[in-house]
Amino acid sequence: MDDQSTLLNQLRIDRGSESAPSSGSRIWLAAALTILAAAGIAAWWWMRPTATRVHVAVAQPVAGGGATAAGSILDASGYVVARRQATVASKITAKMVELDIEEGDHVAAGQIIARLDDTNIRATLNQASAQLEFAKAGLAETQVNLTNAQRDYDRQKSLLQGHYVSQAAVDNSQTTVDALRAQLATQHSNVEVVARGMSVAERNLDDTIVRAPFAGIVTVKAAQPGEMVSPISAGGGFTRTGIGTIVDMDSLEIQVDVNENFINRVRQGQGVAAKLNAYPDWQIPAHVIAVIPTADRSKGTVTVRIGLEQKDGRILPEMGVRVSFLADPSQAPDGKAAGGVSLPSNAVQGSGATGTVFVVHDGTLERRAVRLGAGNSDSVTVLSGLAPGERVAVGDLTQLKDGIEIRVEK
Repeated sequence: MDDQSTLLNQLRIDRGSESAPSSGSRIWLAAALTILAAAGIAAWWWMRPTATRVHVAVAQPVAGGGATAAGSILDASGYVVARRQATVASKITAKMVELDIEEGDHVAAGQIIARLDDTNIRATLNQASAQLEFAKAGLAETQVNLTNAQRDYDRQKSLLQGHYVSQAAVDNSQTTVDALRAQLATQHSNVEVVARGMSVAERNLDDTIVRAPFAGIVTVKAAQPGEMVSPISAGGGFTRTGIGTIVDMDSLEIQVDVNENFINRVRQGQGVAAKLNAYPDWQIPAHVIAVIPTADRSKGTVTVRIGLEQKDGRILPEMGVRVSFLADPSQAPDGKAAGGVSLPSNAVQGSGATGTVFVVHDGTLERRAVRLGAGNSDSVTVLSGLAPGERVAVGDLTQLKDGIEIRVEK
């Protein structure tokens, strides 16, 4: 039995003796991995890029309009308005029986556009005419009586010289002549009064015909035949105060509200390039007519009137329009119209007339002051200080400084 136990003990595997070498190898492996990771981190730390990463944009010459577009120093928006337009109404209250206009019709000055019911006015005119004839007949009768009385008076005077009549008879004849003369004067006045009344009736009859005050185009038709029209507003809402609106298309101009901070860039006679919102590719030459000498305190703006140098049927009242106020040729050193380059709005710091940009030079930045022109939410025009083709940094410019190293990212 002892021999068998001894043999079995010799064949048994000692697990404890194998575990010691295995634990040691794991420790060495972990240490090696730690050393390699530390070496990698150190290598990355020493070899990491130190330059600031930026995106850039290239300054593009202002295009799409030649010298006029390049010389824009201020942009504004406004509307086309008519300096001469009228809502035509009647001078009397009456029912309209005829309307001869439609929207879009061209009318001449003095052209009949509507007729009102003249029945009552015509009756009044006929009455005034009859009264005038009656007054004239009475005047003629008095004139005849006066002539006869004058002859009788003359006879009485001649008979008085021969003592054939008394002085009382002569005085009575004189009184009759004087009374008829006074009556004749009164009837002359009556005829004048009735004639004036007839003139009023004729004027009222003429007022039943509504005419165009000037040549233009009908833009609004505000009444229909059968409706009551009146020059004054009436209660109930059933009386029209206007018949139609006529616009003189030759009086169209542009009115824009310019922020008072930039009104110093605008002057009378200044050239302007205008573009209708409906036709953004059509540039219309214009000029400043006047700067209205008052500001709107609620909006902080000043109204500017702009005259159109080109008349066209596409230009309609109340159309939206964008205008560019152009720089004087004298603003450029070479005497030519001031040009400029276009940049994204996030490439420029500042607002108003001046700003700053960061120009890219061989991996570094240069902070540069520039003069600004027109701008919007997407782009801004730089009038001076930057040449076409130069690259500038875009993005969060507050994180950039003059002279720092950069790395341009695509």
